[in-house]
Amino acid sequence: MSWQVALIGYGEVGRILAEDLRRQGIAVSAYDLKLDTDHGQPIREHAAAHDVVLATTHALAVHGVDLVVSAVTASQAVAVAEAAAPGLKKGAFFLDFNSASPGAKVRAAAIVNAAGGRYVEGAVMTSVPPYRIKVPLLLGGPDAAALEPKLNEIGFAAKVASAKLGVASATKMCRSVMIKGLEAMVIEAFTTARHYGVEDAVIASLYETFPGIDWEKHGAYLFQRVIEHGRRRSEEVREVAVTVQEAGLVPFSASGTAERQAWVADLADAGLFGARGTKEFARSADWRTEADRILAHLKQQQKNDGEDRPR
Repeated sequence: MSWQVALIGYGEVGRILAEDLRRQGIAVSAYDLKLDTDHGQPIREHAAAHDVVLATTHALAVHGVDLVVSAVTASQAVAVAEAAAPGLKKGAFFLDFNSASPGAKVRAAAIVNAAGGRYVEGAVMTSVPPYRIKVPLLLGGPDAAALEPKLNEIGFAAKVASAKLGVASATKMCRSVMIKGLEAMVIEAFTTARHYGVEDAVIASLYETFPGIDWEKHGAYLFQRVIEHGRRRSEEVREVAVTVQEAGLVPFSASGTAERQAWVADLADAGLFGARGTKEFARSADWRTEADRILAHLKQQQKNDGEDRPR
């Protein structure tokens, strides 16, 4: 298929898609907000290595292309639709990969469709890196059925969830209450258990209750994912909370999960788990190493707070 594809957002997901699309000879353009900052050099280097054309604005990146894939942070989903809309050619598909609430997807669709594009919501149903372009993807909206075979022809693993906007996103968001919540609970429970010296007993009990999960291995994996991607996850779970609110519930669990994910992200940004961008960052095979770092940080913080109190 002689398509041209634009990627809005050139982070982990955008780069993986760029690599897999370029291997097929598909022309790819891209834009990322980081290009306008000091952090844009890795994007430029990756794009040059894979012959991806970088644009200076959203609208220029999408100009004349057949498919736009928006893969940014959840909070920017509607803003990207607004910024890209002026550059869309009539009939171009706009695939929204972002983990936004159904309400946000509906707002973005209205913007894209008013500009002559064909908005399709996409719900990525698991972590992208192991699957790459073939990550399970649910599609939604009136144009989902038209886009599905075209996506699958170029390597995606897409399936229509519904012709109604919001269904695919609701599926993803409800799943995230559980998945991202489990990540936050493991960070909190395992670190607390480590403080009290009861981690072995806790994990043994979890094995007994959920024998299908290797809690030692999975615990290390979840720690690593939150440390590495907690900022993006916290933004996603804030959208999850909005989804829960749109259903009429108070998002107690989602809100707490977002706070815990953001808290770990703050520690990671401060260098507690090593320097970002290095091979050692968040790569401990034992979750205890990361829990001990957190506990040592909290102990030092408590000591500092005590020293700061007036005597």
